This record gives sequence, structure tokens and C-alpha cells, in this order.
Amino acid sequence: MDWKRILLAGVCVGLLAGCGNGDKAPSKEKAQQETAPAGETAASGKPELGSWGVDLSARDLSVKPGDDFFRYANGTWLKTYKLKPDQVRYGSFLVLRDRSEERVRKIIEDLAAKQSAPGSIEQMIGDYFASYMDTATLDRLGIDPLKPDLERIATIRDKADLIRVFGEADVLGTETPIGAGISIDRKNPDRYLLSVGQSGLGLPDRDYYLDKSDRFQKIRDAYAAHIARMLGFAGMDEAAARDAAQRILALETEMAKVHWPRTELRNRDKTYNIRTLDQLTQEFPDFDWKTAFAAAGIDLFKLDKVNVTAPSAIGGLAKIVAATPLATWKDYLTFHLVTGNAGILSEEIDQANFEFYGKVLSGRQQQRDRWKRGVQRVGSLQGLGEAIGQVYVKRYFPPSSKRMMVDLVENLRRAFGERIRNLDWMGPETKNEALAKLAAFHPKIGYPDKWRSYEGLVIRRDDLFGNVRRVRAFFHADEVSRLGKPTDRDEWFMTPQTVNAYYNPSFNEIVFPAAILQPPFFDPNADMAVNYGGIGGVIGHEMGHGFDDQGSKSDAHGIQRNWWTPEDRKRFEERTKALVAQYNQYEPIPGQHVNGQLTLGENIGDLGGVSISLYAYHMALDGRTPPVLDGYDGDQRFFMGWAQVWKSKQRQQMLLRRLKSDPHSPAEFRVNGVVRNVPAWYEAFDVGPDNKLYLPPEQRVQIW
Repeated sequence: MDWKRILLAGVCVGLLAGCGNGDKAPSKEKAQQETAPAGETAASGKPELGSWGVDLSARDLSVKPGDDFFRYANGTWLKTYKLKPDQVRYGSFLVLRDRSEERVRKIIEDLAAKQSAPGSIEQMIGDYFASYMDTATLDRLGIDPLKPDLERIATIRDKADLIRVFGEADVLGTETPIGAGISIDRKNPDRYLLSVGQSGLGLPDRDYYLDKSDRFQKIRDAYAAHIARMLGFAGMDEAAARDAAQRILALETEMAKVHWPRTELRNRDKTYNIRTLDQLTQEFPDFDWKTAFAAAGIDLFKLDKVNVTAPSAIGGLAKIVAATPLATWKDYLTFHLVTGNAGILSEEIDQANFEFYGKVLSGRQQQRDRWKRGVQRVGSLQGLGEAIGQVYVKRYFPPSSKRMMVDLVENLRRAFGERIRNLDWMGPETKNEALAKLAAFHPKIGYPDKWRSYEGLVIRRDDLFGNVRRVRAFFHADEVSRLGKPTDRDEWFMTPQTVNAYYNPSFNEIVFPAAILQPPFFDPNADMAVNYGGIGGVIGHEMGHGFDDQGSKSDAHGIQRNWWTPEDRKRFEERTKALVAQYNQYEPIPGQHVNGQLTLGENIGDLGGVSISLYAYHMALDGRTPPVLDGYDGDQRFFMGWAQVWKSKQRQQMLLRRLKSDPHSPAEFRVNGVVRNVPAWYEAFDVGPDNKLYLPPEQRVQIW
């Protein structure tokens, strides 16, 4: 089975798609500095951006703030910045990602230069990266590393053998129609749980198969050509490869028809469906579950319960497995084996795979430098990321940043508590539950208290394919071994060098890796208002996820249960429906709208984050009037800080892909869609009915 990493994906709500972005914060000392005379910066050092933390050269003063605040704050940069051939998008988050990658590269090169003992972390990091950079060996080997696996697929004799290959798919690096993974039990977060769900598509979303417009038909035609090309690398002749590609596309289209849409997969109630193993086999008899689980290394004696995340989809996929000829499944597995491993094979195969997944689907004109891709592979969570993270935090994360972040988190917590107490739409019983949950929030800042051990993992300098296979097997065995054990609440689901943040509802924790604590999110030398608009908004965003449409279904202990009175839940959902309707109206590509239901949780997080952080900023001022800097008062600087966090542009292919599959709204709506609902923004920038973003007070959504 395609062993999905749902230990992470199923429990965490990240700030940015792909779990990677950046931010930072101020302390009580900063609040004292805010009394500086007008015209002076709020801190003694020089901020990275401008004189007080905002890049004023990025603004477009020909745009009125009330017409398009995103372009008012970022418009000149949007007009003048040209995406490089290897970029599909770029902006504040990716500036920090690039910085993080440069730092990780330096760490890797420093470690690789040392004479290290075999089996040491230094040896593994240096040799893993070196094996990735050794393209001469990869080009000499060509498709050879895959030949034993291709032979394994070619000799599948019957459906039982097919199911066994499905069970091995995680280590093989191929796709299967039903995915599985170890997750945290939402109703008992002290234990792990095996979850199964829909999988198996080579395109980003079911809509890519089912949308009949010319735009998507062209993508499907290109996909069929790509499938045939990959099968050619596996030794299939051209005519046979074209025929097989059509069968594979037809098979995946049938799978897409039974897949749940992403809006349904967000629903924590609908995706929690516990079955015993016997119930699973009885309800879905078309799939040999015991054979698949055994092949995946699962101890069936420890498997007392299974969560079926999308029951009707699983039923449909199981029937497709049973009804589809074995020869078609062999072609399907062969294609996905080649495309799934292309990045660790010869440059010819890698580039051929990029021609579709990079150029056609994302609009990227050329691959990123190989060293960057190597850093990403070696430094990822499913690589040697925590080993690199230990060095990263020693070099680049001063203790002062962690102390300041702790202070800011507590300021936001106090502000959020005040806002909950003052809500006019929520009754006392639900408020008490909400406040208990807020008080129980567990912040993790910078890096883990306990680092992962890589003991037993073997890395060789001349064997990239083997290294990747052994890394996959290492993490797969680690996940499978968790069944029957208590959950590890010290574990992080991002590395310290990741530019992002997340909320984990099962542990009721908010997590901020070290790399996000940098400008424009956080700058210890920047104006306090800007830091509250940047990292403060991010902290509030993650806190807000604990109370969004899905996070609000878990309590202070991370247990999924309804802690709302019916009346309060109804009033909450009335507000969220209004927010869905607002975002449904946004049309970043002609004919392609934002999906307000898919993006609802992130939009609640953004709106709540800004509202909470602004309130915290006002509390920090403690009645003092902040200085005016370059013509901007405190609230104006706060909103400018938020707007420049989301400074970003992207290619249309990537925008389309994200509209279909990403629960985050495009950057401009993370600014404009939020501020038009915040009363203080109207006052700060004198926004009235004549402005394009103006909403009458009764149409503005205020939740938290």
C-alpha cells in the first residue's frame, strides 16, 4: 500500500502549503522602546528591512489601500520582480527558504570536509549529499537500479501477489490505489492508529481527471504522453507504451470518480470511522487487507483498530482493484515506479520527469540547482533533517530569539483569552471550554527537546538509490513499530530549518521552527507594530487553528469531541458560512475561483490571527501612543507588516494547481480577504464605501 506519511499530514495544520515558511517576535523590552520619539525606530539596532521593518520601496502608491491593500503594500515589487526560470513562485517565505538552504548547504559541506567515523551523523550527512551530487555515477547506471523492482512487478502472478506489492510500495517508491499510514488516534491521542485512505492518482487532484474543459484536457493529453515516455525508460516499445498510457489514464480516471473531494477530506468527523480488522475485511471484501498489511510489515496481532478515512472511496477503490486486469496494474505500477524514483536516477530520466511535473503542471522553466534539490532531500524530515537541525540551531538560533518568542506567545495567549471572554455570540459554558483549551496550548519553539536517533541507518557515498531505499525503509519501520506504543508528544513534524509553523490538534500544540523566526516575520530590531503584524499574526494564525471549523472539534486534551452547546455551534457556523461565501467570490484566474470551503480553516486562522495579534499589540502599548514613522501610525504599520509577510507572485500553472489542491488561499486574498473584515483597518487607512475592498459593517465577518 502507498504508505502515506499521515502521521504528519493527518494531524497538523501548517501555515503554508508543503509545510515550509518563516517568522519572529518581540519582548517586554520592545514595548518600552515603543515610546521613542516620532521619527525614531523602535529598537536600537538596524532592522533588515527599511528603517523600522517594512520595505517601503515595495509599495505602489498609485494604488489606494482601500482598493487593493495587497498591491498597495507590495505592488512595485510585484511589477518589477521577474520570476527566474527555476522558480514557480517567489516571495517572503521563499526568501527565507533560500537563506535556510544556503545555511544547510554550508553545514553539509563543513561536515563532509571532516574525517568522520563510519556510521556517525557527520558521515551520513556528508555521504548522502555526495551521493546525490554524483551525477556521473547516476548517468552510468541509468535505469539499472530499478531493474530488480521492474522484474518484481513483471512477474506478478495473481491478485494476491499484486496486493503484496501494494504493501511494499512505500519502500519501493511507487503508487497504489489505497494508502495507509500511522496516525494519532483523534479520540485517544495517547495512542497510535493505523489509517487507510484514498490514493493512487498521478495528477494533483481528482478535478484534473474530471474537469472537461480544454485547459484540463490538454493537461491529460500531456500526462498520457508523459506516462508513455516513462514506460519507455522501463523498456516498453513506443506503440505498447502509448496503449498502456491510455489504459493507465483510464484507470486513474475511474479512481478519481470515487475519490472524495478535498473539502470532504478536511472534515474531521467524516474522516474518523473506526473498524476492527474483521469489520474492515467484511465491509470491503474486494481487497485483501491482511495480505497488504502483512507485506507492509504490520504486526496483525497489534492491529486492533483501523481508521477508514473515506469509506465510500475505499469501497470504490477496492472494487476497482478487483475488476481491473492484472496486466493494467502491472503497467500502472511500472509507470509509478519510474516516475516516483526519477529524481534519484540518471539526469535523462530525471529531466524527462521534470518536463511534465515541473513544466506542465507547475510552469517551472528549468530545474532548481542540483545542490538545492540535494539539500532538500538530505535535510528533509524524511531524510537526515533533525541531525542537520541540531547544527542549524547552534549556529543560527540564539537563545534570545527563543526567549522573545516565548514572551510573544504568552502575550497572544492573553489577548486571545480576553477576546474569548468578550465574545457576544458565545455562551458561558462554551467559553469555559474554549478558555480551558487556550490555557492548555503547548507551544514548541525553535527545535525539539529530544532529537531523533538514526542508529542503524546505513549511508554509502557511491549509492544514492540504495541510500534512498534504506532511508525509506528506516522511516517505514519506525512508523510501523509505533502500533501498540504510547504517542511521543516530544516529536516534531517539521525540522528546525523549515520556514513554516503548524498547529497539531491531537496534541493541542503550536509549533514554530527556528527558521521562521527571521525578517519579515520577526526582527528584534524592527518596530513593535511590524513584529506583531508579522510573527504575531502567524502565532495568532496557529492559535486560531485550534478554533477553526475543524480544530474546534478537539478539546483541551486533543480529544476529538463536541464541547460546544448547540446554540453556540450554530452561531459559529453562521459566521463561517459567511466567510466561505466571501472567498468563493474571489477569481484569481478567469473561470477559476477560490474554494471557500476548502480554504475555510486557513482563512479562519488568518482572520483570527490578525484580530488577536492586533489586540495583543494594543495591550502591549498599555495606553501609550506609538510614534508616527515615515507617516505611518502604529496600526498602519501593523497592517503593513501583515501585508508584506504575504508578498508573493507565482506562475499561473502553479496557481491553478494550488486552487485545486491547496487549503490556503492565494497570497493576495490572505491580505485583502482578511483586512476588509477588520474594523481597525478601515479606521487606519480611512477606507469608505467608495473603495473597492469596502464591506458594510453587517457583512464583515468577525469570529475570534
